[in-house]
Amino acid sequence: MLALTNIQTVPLQKSPGSHSGPSVNRAAAVVETDIPARLDSLTWGAFHTRVIAALGITWILDGLEVTLAGALSGALKESPVLAFTNTDIGIATSAYLAGAVIGAIGFGWLTDRIGRKTLFFVTLAVYLTATAATAFSWNLASFALFRFFTGAGIGGEYTAINSTIQELVPARYRGQTDLIVNGSFWIGAAIGGLGAIVLLDPNVIDPEWGWRLAFLIGACLGLVVLVMRLWIPESPRWLMIHGQPERANEIAAAIEQSVAPQERAASRSYPKMRLEMRTHTPLREVAMTLFRTYRSRSLVGLSLMVAQAFFYNAIFFTYALVLTDFFAIPSAHVGWYILPFAAGNFLGPLLLGSLFDTLGRRTMIALTYSVSGILLAVSGYLFSIGVFTAQTQTIAWMVIFFFASPAASAAYLTVSETFPLEVRALAIALFYAIGTGIGGVAGPALFGVLIDTGSRNSLFAGYLLGSALMIAAAIVAWRYGVDAERKSLEEIARPLAAQE
Repeated sequence: MLALTNIQTVPLQKSPGSHSGPSVNRAAAVVETDIPARLDSLTWGAFHTRVIAALGITWILDGLEVTLAGALSGALKESPVLAFTNTDIGIATSAYLAGAVIGAIGFGWLTDRIGRKTLFFVTLAVYLTATAATAFSWNLASFALFRFFTGAGIGGEYTAINSTIQELVPARYRGQTDLIVNGSFWIGAAIGGLGAIVLLDPNVIDPEWGWRLAFLIGACLGLVVLVMRLWIPESPRWLMIHGQPERANEIAAAIEQSVAPQERAASRSYPKMRLEMRTHTPLREVAMTLFRTYRSRSLVGLSLMVAQAFFYNAIFFTYALVLTDFFAIPSAHVGWYILPFAAGNFLGPLLLGSLFDTLGRRTMIALTYSVSGILLAVSGYLFSIGVFTAQTQTIAWMVIFFFASPAASAAYLTVSETFPLEVRALAIALFYAIGTGIGGVAGPALFGVLIDTGSRNSLFAGYLLGSALMIAAAIVAWRYGVDAERKSLEEIARPLAAQE
């Protein structure tokens, strides 16, 4: 077994890059550790497969639930109880995204403070409870409220899951793994599309009961994730800084058991670093880190998040409305059109993901964002002049989101790996919240209004706005992005607690 982490109590020195002074006592402990280097040196093992399976299934279930919500929009309009308008659906969607914004900030702060593993169970519980409650909605207010809390749980999931991927997956696999896990959302979307076909078929079940059953089934399936979450340990990197080095070493050693014996030989040495143990990182230090020390990285993260949030949420959450209102597709048939859309979204990260680790982050982010924006503008124009049928429109969206899906996942990858460990989860939360607040909450409501006009040109204007945001983000990423591929997290962003 590798040497145990050494702990020593020394007079505390102000860490390089720290702006607000130490957050623990003057005589706090400093730990010398090789755990980050050990974790990054590993090849893929059984442990990594289990973790990715547990995280991926979460997103599959999320994709199922969210897709059902989108596919059910026609049924919600036809419901004798709810009788939603397009604007009502836009409002409900915006409520979901507003919940995600607030949930991301609150749970993101807690994730950095009390750990990744604990928040896994809290956010999942909130998400599942609210999803089940949605099935019992009786009017717009109740539906929007339950969707708000569903979004709050999902917002917390984004921060905890992306933090965990970065901190447990070896550096050489980090980019592709992050993209594939986030892209697994679309496997659930495909399942949701198929589910909508069955649950909205009046020959199978009354559509008024079908949409309610859809939410209940998603919540029940999510209970499986509670068990799978037991496979995921606390992040050793987080434990090192938060005063639990012995437990961190135990977890790291257990992870090493899942790889070949020669990779954990006692004779192998790894570079060490000294870390000041702290109970938390003050918010003032967080702000100084994000908006002064790493100002250009914050610009990149914000640009990517805003662009993808508007692009995705505006289009995906109004997908069914475009099909029903402009192409006269019955709401019960919308699921068939979601399948190829979901396929493009999953195949993009699966086939392009490895290029983010080989060609590099800046190249692939700029490429996927710019291509997505250009293709949306072209397809929007063809839609406005009436060239598309429902089938060709779906093919166009499938191609667009083949590039847009890895682009959107790369936004989370960028934010989660380019900031120090102590602020990682909160950074993901803040940029997700700001991006979703600016681009996501406004997008569905705006597109709902544009669709209600019945004008193809009005909707084309919305598509042009989404296109412009994606292209602008590509330019910012190319100019200010970080070449983070195949590098350790500590090399990309030195921990605030690091000592010389």
